[in-house]
Amino acid sequence: MLSARRTSSSPAQACAPAHGARRLRRCLGGLGLLAWMLAAMPAPAWASEADVRAAQLVQRMPPEALHQLVQSYAMMGLKRQPPGSVGAAGYVSAQPAYGIPALQENDAGVGVNNYPIDVDARGWPIGVRGAAGAATPLPSPLGMAASWNPRLAYAGGAMIAGEARAQGINLLLAGGVNLAREPRNGRNFEYFGEDPLLAGSMAGAEVRGIQSQHVISTVKHFLLNAQETDRLALSADLGERAMRESDLFAFELAIEQGHPGAVMCGYNKVNGIYDCSNAHLLNDVLKRDWKYPGWVMTDWGADHGVSDALAGVDQVSGEDYADGAQGDGSFGAPLMRAIASHALPYARLQDMAQRVLRSMIANGLLDAAPAPKPLDALADAQVAQNVAAQTLVLLKNASGQLPLEAGVRHIALIGGHADVGVLSGGGSAQVWPIGGAAIKPEHPDLHDSASPWVVYDPSSPLQALRQRLPQTRIDYDDGRRPARAAALAKSADVAIVFATQWAAEGIDLPDLGLPEHQDALIEAVAAANPHTVVVLETGGAVRMPWLGKVAAVLEAWYPGARGGEAIADALSGAADPAGRLPTSFPQDESQLPRPRIGADDAVDYDIEGVAVGYKWFDRQRSTPLFAFGYGLSYTHFGYAHLQLAKQDGRVTARFEVSNDGDRAGVDTPQLYVDMPPESGEAPRRLAGFGKIALRPGERRTLSLSIDPRLFAVFDAATDRWRIGAGRYTVELGHSSRELVLHDDIALSAASLAP
Repeated sequence: MLSARRTSSSPAQACAPAHGARRLRRCLGGLGLLAWMLAAMPAPAWASEADVRAAQLVQRMPPEALHQLVQSYAMMGLKRQPPGSVGAAGYVSAQPAYGIPALQENDAGVGVNNYPIDVDARGWPIGVRGAAGAATPLPSPLGMAASWNPRLAYAGGAMIAGEARAQGINLLLAGGVNLAREPRNGRNFEYFGEDPLLAGSMAGAEVRGIQSQHVISTVKHFLLNAQETDRLALSADLGERAMRESDLFAFELAIEQGHPGAVMCGYNKVNGIYDCSNAHLLNDVLKRDWKYPGWVMTDWGADHGVSDALAGVDQVSGEDYADGAQGDGSFGAPLMRAIASHALPYARLQDMAQRVLRSMIANGLLDAAPAPKPLDALADAQVAQNVAAQTLVLLKNASGQLPLEAGVRHIALIGGHADVGVLSGGGSAQVWPIGGAAIKPEHPDLHDSASPWVVYDPSSPLQALRQRLPQTRIDYDDGRRPARAAALAKSADVAIVFATQWAAEGIDLPDLGLPEHQDALIEAVAAANPHTVVVLETGGAVRMPWLGKVAAVLEAWYPGARGGEAIADALSGAADPAGRLPTSFPQDESQLPRPRIGADDAVDYDIEGVAVGYKWFDRQRSTPLFAFGYGLSYTHFGYAHLQLAKQDGRVTARFEVSNDGDRAGVDTPQLYVDMPPESGEAPRRLAGFGKIALRPGERRTLSLSIDPRLFAVFDAATDRWRIGAGRYTVELGHSSRELVLHDDIALSAASLAP
């Protein structure tokens, strides 16, 4: 329980509701507490009309009305919804007297979540909103990160929010920013890769897209939720400097660029303290250093008592619904008792409510109510296909095996349920697709999975390929019997094997291998036909013991509502594979900082520190299977004339990109800063990237601005970013391991605020 220490300088103590709500309201009005609060608080970085309106509204509201805003109720699975609820994941009831609408909260990293909670008479899943809950799944966020294109993330976020708004939902629990420190993490597919600049930029763009539709977005899970194993008790241990330069930096960029209405704290501990009880992360970093004006919500059940309010939590999520009663949850009746006993200043409750209201106002929730309506399924599916087209990564293409020639007479298509659909990830990111699942969802016996259903989106690569290659005979084999599949492959000109790896919230992958017999299947098919192409539908990196025996490999991730069409376009050459890896592919587990993943009391992330992913491989002088940023094209790109200059306090890199091949294509030029050895950093860090489509022979000049913090190290003792005086080298290339040009620039010593 909280201590009962009082702060004599705070008028909140004098107004504690020891003698009832009526006296409390009179007292607050007389003292002008809200004016005192605003004067005492640092000016918000994004102070606006929303802050003023929220402050005025809070001043009018009684304690019980403010209290109503600081806890949301879990609606998933309730057979009888309370009045006003649309049956989404969470609910905060409306307060019409103050013009405050209900908060209808839902998961939505890939699309509007509606994972099954029950089954019908046929044994098929039923979504939480019944037939109306069907939605359009985008490619997984890790796939979106492979596009290296924030504009696509924005468009995808806007599409998801449009569908949410059409269903009456106005808050999306989207924007996963956790770095892929652990390649076997079951939720890596929900996040944006291993680099803070890429992850923060993509997440920030998705958040902007969501909030462009008058729907609030979150970023999550704050912080270091890097594995699912033992996530409710695990301590993620990492030093302050490394944390600021890696995982926190990703969130900092996402918040700066996206301005999310809420930040969700996670289940795990950081350095021995639960995320949602961690005053250093929530108060010192998020609210003081970054001046974040929105609210902090807990993940469902991630609260640990009233003291979380002092640690910086503003709203507890997922309380059990009890007909509107306060309940005994952390921020229910116990919170009001803490205020009455002076353990929690009343000013803190006002601050909590004001943060919720200012985000609601800033995103138009008080002015533009959702209008439920039918979805524009065709337009939304086209958005998903546009995104998917730039997420596919061509990892190998020996002797120009791809694209498939129009004259190919016979193709053997094998495995992965490619005859009917494409795989999706499970858990709170699961989307029940429009039209229903491609096959009756499988129900694996996996421990502690938040969603046990394995769902295939109804987008058939087989049918799409037949449409694009109408003169080609394409036969399908399910791949369950490798010998039979190999016999079919031997009779064909080209064999295409679809291999899948399902991942989900609540479970981690046991290793980086493809499950079941799929490696043996690929080996058998490749032995029968040297023109074997492998299409991977995975949640992240996988081992490839058969890599030297196949002709081509295409990483498709979980490709979404039109994934089959996007894959067919890439295989047939109708589109250039435009994706680049957002995460390194290790050769095997022995290359990882922690070869084993298990249920331990703590995970020592100081082993790699700031050197996550490609930085670890660079520091260890180890060669990955495929490097961060890597990806092939059907054409060839060249770079020339790299020049660095200082402009408006930033370093700007200017260079020329040319398409030196005979096909149109899309390139992703990448800039890396070489860090001085004495800095103690990994050898290099991503500092900028672009996306450019070029016709054959076309040349264009790009200019990329580099954030000053990417030349800096974080000084934990002074709470500042520091740039050391000296010359810095910036390299330009096609991946973290294929750098072709460099230039130097002299920088003066500088100190930057966090």
